[in-house]
Amino acid sequence: MPKMKTKSSCKKRFKMTASGRVKAGQAGKRHMMIKRSNKFLRNARGTTLLCSADEKIIKSMMPYAR
Repeated sequence: MPKMKTKSSCKKRFKMTASGRVKAGQAGKRHMMIKRSNKFLRNARGTTLLCSADEKIIKSMMPYAR
């Protein structure tokens, strides 16, 4: 069997945790910060874990990241 390819966009944007979850940066912080509340900006710091439905999609694109 030939090697499977990893999506380049996924390897740039996502990391795997030791337990196998998918870690991603928080969305919605690129522009138009003025209209967003301080609470939103505070809670959107750092990274977050994806939900299980999104995890399945990303894991299929990253076959060797398990």
